[in-house]
Amino acid sequence: MRRRWMAPGLLAAIGVVLAAWTAARGGLVAAAAVLVVYAALGFVISPLAFPRPVGAEEARRRSAADGRAIVYWRPGCRYCMRLRFRLGRAARRAYWVDIWRDPKGAAAVRGITGGDETVPTVVLAGEPHVNPDPKWLRDRLG
Repeated sequence: MRRRWMAPGLLAAIGVVLAAWTAARGGLVAAAAVLVVYAALGFVISPLAFPRPVGAEEARRRSAADGRAIVYWRPGCRYCMRLRFRLGRAARRAYWVDIWRDPKGAAAVRGITGGDETVPTVVLAGEPHVNPDPKWLRDRLG
């Protein structure tokens, strides 16, 4: 749980320090801007920017019932962030499994990728796709 928030927390801490330093030098508006920028960056790389994760078993069960894609991801992964933001609202039409939160999800990814935990890994209609093109997936999600 702690490593999921390490990078966003570090960004927030850096933002607070830089904002305090800027404010101490008399730039209150600039300090507020620094704080807002670092808070926004922290949010973007935090787990909060992703749809609510489900467990691997629950995702498989739901996907078998309704045919939605399963996206295995982890916080801080730049490829996962790229996929998430390029999918836009279509991201809600997939089940997202955080492999740092769910050991069975991590095992599923290792089984697909031959032992690595390469994410994002997408399973769509039973077919795995490692780091797929966001446009391709968005077209499939509808």
